[in-house]
Amino acid sequence: MGRRRVHRVERATIRSTSTRTRLILALGKTRVNDFEKSNKILRFFDAEFEKCIIASSRGAGSRRTESARIMPEQESKQADNRPRIAVVGAGISGLATAWRIRKKAPEVDVAIFEKNERVGGVIGTRIVDRFLCELSVDNFFTTVPWGLDLCKELGFQEELQSTSARYRRTFVVRNRRLYPLPDGFMTMAPTKFYPMLVTPLLTPWGKARCGLELLLPRRRSDEDESLAGFAIRRLGKEAFDRIIEPLVGGIYGGDAAKLSLKATLPRFAEMEEKDRSIIWSMVKSAKKSRRIKREEESGARYSFFVTLRCGLQALPERLADRIGRERVFLGRGVSRVERDGDAWRVVDEAGKAERFDGVVLASDPASASAALRESAPEVADLYGQTERTGVAIVHLAYKNEQVRRPMQGMGFVVPTSEGNGVVAGSFSNYKYPNRAPEGTTLLRVFVGGARAPEMLDLPEEELVRRVSDEIAVLLDVAGAPIFTDVARFPSAMPQYYLGRLAWRERLDRALESTPTLALAGSALDGVGLPACVKSGYDAADKVLANLRKS
Repeated sequence: MGRRRVHRVERATIRSTSTRTRLILALGKTRVNDFEKSNKILRFFDAEFEKCIIASSRGAGSRRTESARIMPEQESKQADNRPRIAVVGAGISGLATAWRIRKKAPEVDVAIFEKNERVGGVIGTRIVDRFLCELSVDNFFTTVPWGLDLCKELGFQEELQSTSARYRRTFVVRNRRLYPLPDGFMTMAPTKFYPMLVTPLLTPWGKARCGLELLLPRRRSDEDESLAGFAIRRLGKEAFDRIIEPLVGGIYGGDAAKLSLKATLPRFAEMEEKDRSIIWSMVKSAKKSRRIKREEESGARYSFFVTLRCGLQALPERLADRIGRERVFLGRGVSRVERDGDAWRVVDEAGKAERFDGVVLASDPASASAALRESAPEVADLYGQTERTGVAIVHLAYKNEQVRRPMQGMGFVVPTSEGNGVVAGSFSNYKYPNRAPEGTTLLRVFVGGARAPEMLDLPEEELVRRVSDEIAVLLDVAGAPIFTDVARFPSAMPQYYLGRLAWRERLDRALESTPTLALAGSALDGVGLPACVKSGYDAADKVLANLRKS
């Protein structure tokens, strides 16, 4: 089979309709052998989609009729004087904001403005030739409640999927070979001693230096410290370069020498303060976690990461359905947010203005800052200082017989010292079942980030060639991939650099002068899906509380 070239993410999005969401949910429950029929149904659905929309728009029930494009201000004038809140951005943070408002204050009229033609922001799912490709995030943490709880509220209990127990193993690249991450190593420190003693990733000196962490004193200074500075001080440069740096890079895509420890992984600073040794603290924590797990007698249990069987795009789609599609205005970006007495005027890119009692900006920092330049210049200036990096995600698929050195694990991370621009990769159909046709292997490879931003500018053919060349060496692959997909996200990953906490305090003080205006998104208090959901909830709570005071 020849290589299948797929359009990049801008041209490769799933249409935002509740009908298709329900269809994807249904097909997501099929077995691998049934995907042929599923794909035919999806292709037929897409081919007939425009006809159905045109026909249904003549009826009163269509979500995309011209009546749905009537300005919310005109509707509210005709209806009542309910409080109105505008949410700018229909990514997961913006949708979570609107969902929180609808739940806590159903009397409030919400309007969501989104410049793109679909909801979800960077979240996106494609099913092509029976390959399920997540265009950005492919799962989320269960160690914090907001993502998991939201899925349950929306009725996704049966769709939640844990990682495959058989493949819960991560590899680290060293000299273009894959080595297992020492069992029990958690981001910055080990929880087990023996795997560290026998790992080939470290030299005897590197292991000895890592062990000395048990004897080192606490740091006395309260000054902000970088992730690299902390890790090297506690565990040594070799452990940092070969294990910790690639793990951190896989999460943030940033430069560990600039990333703030307290803004990214504050629990490690807290461990040092409380227990002195982070290794000892991690060992105690791991023992406690295992004891709690043994004491659990009932209830659903999930792995450290979970996803949706049908793809994560279903989450924003269902959120939009529950909020009400008539409240979501796609293809309508916001250029300015102006003060109007105690209220706000939201001006879209076509120059149309509407009055709202509160506003939540859940768009990217650059767009939000531009919109606030005149009405809240201090907020705009501070929020606009957010530094970001970009990432490209390359999907590669091979027949199983092409992969002559298969890895029995979920994925791998790559140290900067390898010098190839690859940040990390995952084996999609090992990590979660039913993501590829039987007899094939599907990989997701992350490239770019702070270490190689130039990779995002490469032509698609060159980008795929470079990535597939690296994968060919790591897995001893014979021949070209049978399927490829490229998604690019320039400036999508905020970087929590040194001084971040002080910046956050200044931003909060600046926002005190705008009690009915709030910000939400990954640039504030966390980059994962659960953190974005919480960010939206916090923004909704702030605006609602201050509206009630006024």
